[in-house]
Amino acid sequence: MERESMEFDVLIVGGGPAGLSAACRTMQLAQEAGEELTVCVVEKGSEIGAHILAGTVFEPTALNELFPDWKERGAPLNTPVTRDDIFFMKSQDKATKIPNAFVPKSMHNEGNYIISLGNLCRWLAEQAEALGVEVYPGFPAAETIVEDGQVKGIITGDMGVARDGGEKDGYMPGMELRAKYTLFTEGCRGHLGKRLINDFKLDEGKDPQHYGIGIKELWDIDPEKHEPGLVVHALGWPLSESGTTGGSFLYHLENGQVYVGLITDLSYSNPHVSPFHEMQRLKLQPEYRKYLEGGKRVSYGARALTKGGLNSLPKMSFPGGLLLGCDAGTLNSSKIKGSHTAMKSGLLGAEAVFEALKEGKNGDEITSFQERFENSWLYKELFKEHNFSPAMHKFGQIGGGAIAFMEQNILRRPLPMTFHDTVPDYATMKPADQCKKIDYPKPDNTFTFDKLSSVFISNTNHEEDQPIHLKLKDPSIPIEHNLPKYNEPAQRYCPAGVYEVVEAEDGSGKKFQINAQNCVHCKTCDIKDPAQNITWVTPEGGGGPNYPNM
Repeated sequence: MERESMEFDVLIVGGGPAGLSAACRTMQLAQEAGEELTVCVVEKGSEIGAHILAGTVFEPTALNELFPDWKERGAPLNTPVTRDDIFFMKSQDKATKIPNAFVPKSMHNEGNYIISLGNLCRWLAEQAEALGVEVYPGFPAAETIVEDGQVKGIITGDMGVARDGGEKDGYMPGMELRAKYTLFTEGCRGHLGKRLINDFKLDEGKDPQHYGIGIKELWDIDPEKHEPGLVVHALGWPLSESGTTGGSFLYHLENGQVYVGLITDLSYSNPHVSPFHEMQRLKLQPEYRKYLEGGKRVSYGARALTKGGLNSLPKMSFPGGLLLGCDAGTLNSSKIKGSHTAMKSGLLGAEAVFEALKEGKNGDEITSFQERFENSWLYKELFKEHNFSPAMHKFGQIGGGAIAFMEQNILRRPLPMTFHDTVPDYATMKPADQCKKIDYPKPDNTFTFDKLSSVFISNTNHEEDQPIHLKLKDPSIPIEHNLPKYNEPAQRYCPAGVYEVVEAEDGSGKKFQINAQNCVHCKTCDIKDPAQNITWVTPEGGGGPNYPNM
């Protein structure tokens, strides 16, 4: 069966904040200039926002630029931040509140909002469609089209392929979507972005990208304990017990709800660490437990985030397109915010692409993008914080925090030297027999829960009879290499119970089982596997989580 083909001026891969901002801005520019452009956004989730997961304390800087009248348009920014509480957690029972005077400036949230990023993306999609953008959810970009060294578009995933690769009833081959320029905005560790970085050597001369895994829950809490606008951040316990870095949060949004979550840096070395179970333990700390007591957990999700900062940011242009937002790694980890930076990269990308199209270009590399980027507040913000992540990795949270405080509060500029972290996250794992085992308590089903009940409330679903979308380069590695050396860490770093080591039915010993139906598309396995043996590819369109209000 032959593939159908469609052509556009601009094709955008990913319906997150970067992609939708780029789509809106491109059409705004076209309308201002009285020109007709065709712009298309494809999104692998079943709807816009289905796969969107972030903290989220949102800084409206880029939104103010894109839609200055966003309040009148009904953007879902309903809960301004009223107060920041920051704690150093010493243990499960003890925590010290850090005085505001000693908190790095980037952690202050005056003028920001507690929002659902998924809901903001749904709203942005409405604005895009009103401007004439074609938005297609449920269409994963499976492959790039590269011809004569230029990206010419993408091929969407086939529908109706059986587990064994055969064609089921109703089989439909993916479509070719071609464009003069393609913008890749897939979010952290986008599977096509990863290939583009490799194929076009976009990370040459850069530090390796670094990542965290963010695990988040949405709770309905006792109205008497609810303080809309309260932002709580903490560092230290529980991650400090295993020498792992990261941080936690609890945000009071509207409607009697809070977000609670933990970010675990994927540079951790102890293979016994389970970010999921660390997150469950976190909720037992009194500073968090006091808000959750008497409440009910209503949603769960997990997603990797890019946190290497400017030192790890690849070149963002290549022949035929741009790599934007978290697909490139524009998150500001010092602020723990990436939505405003992703949106700004989308605006810059739109302006650069529109200028190229106006000049009659078609697939030529937009070399002017770098200069546009370096002249923006986005670059200045990332440059100001470029030492944050490597200093945290090099000197730990106390030493790294002291450097951040000195740069932001005292010097008000970066130190004259640049810190680097040149060890990729997958290469930091130590052998299991050299590390302390961790005994995680059983779930109490009140504050703490197991993985499967958590995946259930993420509304994750995949067609069962489809090819497994988690590919092993060498199927022997998990049992023959990772199990004896690292006690196969995929069993623990995956927050959704996708990977298990089980007894083979034929009695031949251990086997590595992949429960792909559970996958919440967090990409942690693609990042952290010490053998770099797991590759995440797109499942059938619409598969994965369906996050409400996350």
